[in-house]
Amino acid sequence: MTLNILFSARPNFWKKYEAPLPRALAEAGIDARVFQPGEVAAEDVDYIVFAPNGPVEDFAPFVKAKAALSLWAGVESVVGNETLQMPLARMVDTSLTEGMVEWVTGQVLRHHLGLDRHIVNPENDWKFVIPPLARDRVVTVLGLGALGMACAEALVALNFRVRGWSRSAKEVAGVESFSGEDGLLAAVEGAEIVVLLLPDTPATENVMDARAFAAMPEGGFVINPGRGPLVDDAALLAALDSGQLAHATLDVFRQEPLPEGHAFWAHPKVTVTAHTASETRPWSASQAVAANILRAEAGEALVGLVDRGAGY
Repeated sequence: MTLNILFSARPNFWKKYEAPLPRALAEAGIDARVFQPGEVAAEDVDYIVFAPNGPVEDFAPFVKAKAALSLWAGVESVVGNETLQMPLARMVDTSLTEGMVEWVTGQVLRHHLGLDRHIVNPENDWKFVIPPLARDRVVTVLGLGALGMACAEALVALNFRVRGWSRSAKEVAGVESFSGEDGLLAAVEGAEIVVLLLPDTPATENVMDARAFAAMPEGGFVINPGRGPLVDDAALLAALDSGQLAHATLDVFRQEPLPEGHAFWAHPKVTVTAHTASETRPWSASQAVAANILRAEAGEALVGLVDRGAGY
């Protein structure tokens, strides 16, 4: 049987997936045709592959569709869509994970080694500062999903003292794990570097607030490649201005692109990157989509199946 797959995303996305998605489906042995919106009747669609904020917002007409497969890891913009009643899967992809691990470990090592004092050194000061060894530095990763767990494991491999926090208890080899509301402050207390990799839900908004910043040692670092609303912006700026925090490296924001004139742009203790910590690569994402369709056709659970109640 030939499957009809609808690709719903902005036109620039289609250009990236036009070749790799059909190729991945064929290589997986899936007999399928891929359509854009308007090219196939809604009632004939078997699967929807989509990027949030694409042309399809009303999923109700797709009465036969077996699943909606997101090209993004974050699904906060669609999880509350009441018309989306079919199973929803977020993107879980090897290249997405690898990219995040590389970005996070790079930023952690940058702050751990104090590289900024040498990169920005207009006075040409001979700054002889010996950093501690990784085994003497506590790094806390907030969020132990696929991305957070991979980053925590990579930091353990670099010999950091790694803590992890998640909503429910999780065990990761070499990681001191915390969970629940009571565990949050304990996880960041004494952590000189905190990495945010939580999903964007009502329960995680402003998880890093004035109390959390105060629990960190003076001169700590915050790295946020997760979601903008995880950080209380005003509290972050206050912590930076007071010296409680030495620096914040931010890849995600409440509004993107970050508006011109926003305080983060000009702040000397903030590094802004343009939501580039990790990006879905079309070739590997297409393979992940094909593999999930194979699972669904075999009656198996989808990888990245979203818990609607939890929001991720």
